[in-house]
Amino acid sequence: MKFISWNVNGLRACINKNFFDVFHNADADFFCLQEIKMQENQVEIDTPGYYQYWNSAVKKGYSGTAIFTKHKPLNVTFDLGLEKHNLEGRVITLEMNDFYLVNCYTPNSKRELLRLDYRLEWEDDFRSYLKRLDLQKPIILCGDLNVAHKEIDLKNPNNNHKNAGFTDEERAKMTELLSSGFTDTFRYLYPNKITYTWWSYMFNARKNNAGWRIDYFIVSNRIKDKVIDSVIHDDVMGSDHCPVELILK
Repeated sequence: MKFISWNVNGLRACINKNFFDVFHNADADFFCLQEIKMQENQVEIDTPGYYQYWNSAVKKGYSGTAIFTKHKPLNVTFDLGLEKHNLEGRVITLEMNDFYLVNCYTPNSKRELLRLDYRLEWEDDFRSYLKRLDLQKPIILCGDLNVAHKEIDLKNPNNNHKNAGFTDEERAKMTELLSSGFTDTFRYLYPNKITYTWWSYMFNARKNNAGWRIDYFIVSNRIKDKVIDSVIHDDVMGSDHCPVELILK
């Protein structure tokens, strides 16, 4: 079973680049998007053979998630069930027969860490949400989680310890999540591999491969032995992020 996750940084813009080429060539069972920056009815997205589920932000042109799936879920839920987190379209959960698929676009702490306090509150609430689901069925979590967990996960760790996405606080929350019964599939298979999923549009970052690994597939520990591969498609353009892929037995 193939899963794709991609922060498209504006789906309408990505459609005008190479979105449908990537989508059709992937032929994924589940294709999860983050930062769609649109409402469902703004552009007709034709995906024959796929069910579509959208969670758009109340604020137009901001945030938002979507899932296109070949398999009809038993149930679909949006957000975390907490009003304070319900405005930005950051989570879609599909309940399948044997697992939950959770597509997430984690809030960015912003420049000067203006939103760090909210981000840490989100992390605690999101971890509690995942742990409740995990009591029922194994979880497959994907998305832009907006944190480079270890120094190996970004090009210039020494210069970024106080910047959004690499603060001690954010990294500790990722450690806490993984310690709660979850596995980072890419690091599980490739503990020493240096590959990135996001590059700033500034300073020729992508050309120089000065990137960060902030897009993940994370699974419940009890199904990590079902992971066949976890792939970063860093050759795919169209966004400042590249798609990531999970192949599961």
